[in-house]
Amino acid sequence: IFPHRPANKLEIWEDLKIISFTRSIVAVYSTCMLVVLLRVQLNIIGGYIYLDNAALCKNGTTPLAPPEVQQQYLSSIQHLLGDGLTELITIVKQAVHKVFGSISLKHTLSLLELEQKLKDIRKVVEHKDSDQIASYSPLCHYLMPDEENPLASQACGLTERDIATIKLLNETRDMLESPDFSTVLSTCLNRGFSRLLDNMAEFFRPTEKDFSQNGSVNSLSSVSLPLAKIIPIINGQIHSVCSETPSHFVQDLLMMEQVKDFAANVYEAFSTPQQLEK
Repeated sequence: IFPHRPANKLEIWEDLKIISFTRSIVAVYSTCMLVVLLRVQLNIIGGYIYLDNAALCKNGTTPLAPPEVQQQYLSSIQHLLGDGLTELITIVKQAVHKVFGSISLKHTLSLLELEQKLKDIRKVVEHKDSDQIASYSPLCHYLMPDEENPLASQACGLTERDIATIKLLNETRDMLESPDFSTVLSTCLNRGFSRLLDNMAEFFRPTEKDFSQNGSVNSLSSVSLPLAKIIPIINGQIHSVCSETPSHFVQDLLMMEQVKDFAANVYEAFSTPQQLEK
């Protein structure tokens, strides 16, 4: 009757389990990282533009960030969208495998249990399960290429523009490795993952039957769904994180007080005249 029905249907479902969780978790990570990184970059550039405009009245000053430097600097976001994202996907996939790999598709999970599983995945990805406490977020690695300089490998040597861009990139890296950045990114991720769970909560609503069987229903723990039913739900979340325009998720992150305060501090640090003497 089903000539095309695959014999390895279970294997396909097992793959779907890992892929669905990985996609939506990576969507939360990459969106938060993109929002905070762009916010930092635009405020550093903003500070430099302010200084350049202030210096215009002094004759013969070379701009700190001419348009071509700004362009080269902002194009460094390609790392997060390229190699950084590829590495992040690999790490998240490994973490999902570690947490969900052995759980049967028939196994039921409540929303509270699902929340705990997401926390377990985050611990692995963010190295919160290791004893070493780094002074900065391990996620920095995905945001910018490591210290060795991609521009320095150019055969023709470094132009003035390259040197100015490298200075901007190094200052950005210092900013990303600050405890303040780590806190802001963490706050965004907490918001992102709680939003993910809120979106999924509607699928875990108690039914009339649940109420009749159990008078006092705690909706977070009373309804459990088999993992096979949770897979399409988590898979559907990628659209609410990535596809809406305008993205309510991104707007939510941009409106967070911690993000706004941090961005303002970055701008202030880079728009003070002391920068000119550096």
